[in-house]
Amino acid sequence: MADTWLTTLITDTPQEGFELAITLSRRGVKYTQPDAEVLHKLRPVYSTNADSLTAASQVIAINFQTVAAANNYWCK
Repeated sequence: MADTWLTTLITDTPQEGFELAITLSRRGVKYTQPDAEVLHKLRPVYSTNADSLTAASQVIAINFQTVAAANNYWCK
């Protein structure tokens, strides 16, 4: 994928930052598995697995830490 979509980690609000973290996480999956057919085929497996959902939440949390650090959220 050669499109440039991420130009900054700076957001106006923590809510926007969290949404960016989700986008980062989803784009990471898309980069890792670019075949949409495979992604849709696997979705029923991981969408009902507690360990998979916990892992997905952890990835989002890590990405939110990155965005929060870029925005200095905890100092506001």
